[in-house]
Order: sequence, then C-alpha cells, then structure tokens
Amino acid sequence: MTSRTQRLVETLTARIREGVVRPGERLPTESSLVETYGVSRTVVREAISRLQAAGLVETHHGRGTFVLARPATARFPAGPQGEVTLEEVTGLLEFRTAFEVEAAALAARRRTDAHLAGLREALEAFADAADHPSAAVNADYRFHLRVALATGNHHFADLVSALGPSMIVVPRERLDPGGRFAGIVAEHQNIYAAIARGDADAARAAARVHLANSRARLLRPEPGDA
Repeated sequence: MTSRTQRLVETLTARIREGVVRPGERLPTESSLVETYGVSRTVVREAISRLQAAGLVETHHGRGTFVLARPATARFPAGPQGEVTLEEVTGLLEFRTAFEVEAAALAARRRTDAHLAGLREALEAFADAADHPSAAVNADYRFHLRVALATGNHHFADLVSALGPSMIVVPRERLDPGGRFAGIVAEHQNIYAAIARGDADAARAAARVHLANSRARLLRPEPGDA
C-alpha cells in the first residue's frame, strides 16, 4: 500500500504544481480518485493526508479537499521581468543551469516509476507538438518541472513552479519537425534516458548539454534566419 500511496501522492502533487488543479479549486472526490487511479479508499485517504502535511491542500468537512496557494512560490521574483531581451533570456538560461544540472542528477538517483511515467508523458507530448508552439512550450515546461519533482526535494519544484512556462525558450519560427526542434527533442530524450537508467553523471551531463545548446541556439542563428 505504501508504494501505491506514494505514487498517488506524486501524481497529485504534479497535477497541483503544473496548475491542472489550481489554488482554490477542489480535488476530485475520493470516489473519483479511487476509480481513476485504481486504488483503495485507504490509499486515497493516506495520500490526501500526506498532501495536507506538505501544505498543498486542506480538507473542509462536507465540502471536499482544496488546493492551497503557496505564498513563497507566488512571490518569487524570477523569470523574465518586463521586456524580454536577449540579455534577459541568456541570463535566465545561466540561472537555470545553476540548479537544473544538479536536479537532473538527483532525479536519476531518486526517481520512482511514477516519476518516469510523468517524464515520459511530457516528453512524448513535446515531441508531438512541433506544429503547435504553445503546446510545445507547455510540454517542455512540464518535462523540466517533473525532473524537479523527481528530485524528491520540494525546493527544486518550488523554484521551477515560480519561474513558470516563461522559463522555456523555443522560438516560434524554429519549431519545425526536421530542423532545430528535432535536436531539442533529442536532448530531452537524453536527459530522460539517463534518469531512467539511474545514471546521475549522465543525467547531469545531458542537462548541461541541453541548456548550453539552448543558449547557443539563441546566439547563433540558423542559415537563412533574418
């Protein structure tokens, strides 16, 4: 039961962090969670108890369980501020490198099957979104958030949540299946594969390569770019 409870906690935590269920909104009912995730009521109740202990939700008798706002996350002054300049975006990539490289290594050491399933879903959604810039950005963000969640250290997830989807830099004009986008997908696949193998060094290296390449793509235009 412990592993099922933990998997449900991780799944619901991811949905909350990603904004699928927003602060002030009610979680699905106990019966709905039982049916959706194929677990017992005991597992659902224990999972909700753990979410309460983590400060993510609160339960009101007769009304249900509601997602709480996370004040520290909401006030964090990160992400592009004001006009988004090249200097601002490259600075953000440097900042991301400082913590995401180590997050990938920790994720490789600590990830669970539920974490891997979430990473794989985000990766597949990203790969399928070449013709849909908004969907690509959201899927890319989910992938990086789920790496942070897989560390088992809520500070990483808090920081990525605070940055929000604006931390992702995928120029609209370069989202094409056969060009740079295919290379970006491959970089994410390398991060996922290293985490799946539990290879912390490889995960660290793959994350560093991806972020370094992201910076290079911004500074080195494609042939034919204006």
